[in-house]
Amino acid sequence: MDVRTELNHRERATLRAVAEGHAEISCSCEPDLFVDGLACCDQHTAHRLAHLGLVAPARGGRWGERVPALLTDAGAVALGGLARPGVAA
Repeated sequence: MDVRTELNHRERATLRAVAEGHAEISCSCEPDLFVDGLACCDQHTAHRLAHLGLVAPARGGRWGERVPALLTDAGAVALGGLARPGVAA
């Protein structure tokens, strides 16, 4: 699967927000995403990006805790290799 051809505009915008350091993610099996402190309006997108391995928590946390979100290497590839200040492997 080539994720670059399967991501919609909203998913790409969400990945850009994560890459720019604007996002937090909850520690859970269905992680919620928060952008600039507000809940992402499309949690289906947040769950999909996490399950595809495109975003990940920057560190571990308690169940339900919000922690910084990072763009993974796969997420960077999905965005066309944009430079990121912090990246999860």
